[in-house]
Amino acid sequence: MRFFFAEEHPGKDSPTAEEGVDEDDEEYLSDFMALKLNTENAHLFMDQGHDEELPLIKHGNPVTDRRSTFQPHLALVVSPRQVKMVLEKLYMNKKIASATHNIYAYRIYCEDKNSFLQDCEDDGETAAGGRLLHLLQILDVRNVMVVVSRWYGGILLGPDRFKHINNCARNILVEEGYIASVVRPSLDLLHFALPLWLQDASCYPACFMD
Repeated sequence: MRFFFAEEHPGKDSPTAEEGVDEDDEEYLSDFMALKLNTENAHLFMDQGHDEELPLIKHGNPVTDRRSTFQPHLALVVSPRQVKMVLEKLYMNKKIASATHNIYAYRIYCEDKNSFLQDCEDDGETAAGGRLLHLLQILDVRNVMVVVSRWYGGILLGPDRFKHINNCARNILVEEGYIASVVRPSLDLLHFALPLWLQDASCYPACFMD
């Protein structure tokens, strides 16, 4: 089991100051929400009579850039209950619990309904959860949950933070055999996982620049 243990890190009360979102991002989020299943209907996909076990959680290699560190975690999940169990288990680790952000996304394939139950969470890193789920959709992975922990180091990363989050997620998916390493270069995946205005560096709003 591999963990990154940060020597110093701010708690949940220390925002990264990179949480701004403009009208283009809001439009992207609005379009993205149409792709998600309403989690209020999650009970329709659950087998209430089945005693579910905590899935095995894998931990990927950390990546550090300008004192911010990112580390992915992955688990095979087949129900919303297991998603909750994975989160509870991760938060039992003090270092993970004290990360500035724990961004996650999951996709569960419901064979009897031929549809996906999927959701995501930014945990304060605006729009990061939606981009992470979009990546899982592009890769067409199923029955998997990916969490990316970020320990903020005090230096703004701008849009590079999204690159690190998605690349960490892709790397652990490759390591655990969910996708082939030749599916698509990681930067191309990032490119497709972002809205058009983020694909052109000249279009970055001031709130996304260091």
